[in-house]
Amino acid sequence: MLSDISPDIDAGRVWLVGQPVTGVICLISDDDGLLVENVAVHPDAQGTGLGRQLMDFAEDEARRLGLDRLWLYTNEVMTENIAIYTHLGYHEVKRQIEDGYRRVFMEKVLPPA
Repeated sequence: MLSDISPDIDAGRVWLVGQPVTGVICLISDDDGLLVENVAVHPDAQGTGLGRQLMDFAEDEARRLGLDRLWLYTNEVMTENIAIYTHLGYHEVKRQIEDGYRRVFMEKVLPPA
């Protein structure tokens, strides 16, 4: 990750797990839904279910905000990520080159509560 997330931290869009930090998720809401801008788990905590808990948190946050759609994007070479997101109920909506990266855009529509 090369972007500076300081503005997202200042805007209250970043949640951290652990002391020291073992997981992070950045969520950005708009009229179309909730963007999972970034989700990361420290290598020592991978395989513990923390990533799934962060993605569940994103769904809970979308519902809290009255949104029924989550979306995200990943690089097309990150096939493991695509498989994980598909397993979590996301489906691919498009592929495009953006900022020099070949991105796969995925979304998940939440069922009514």
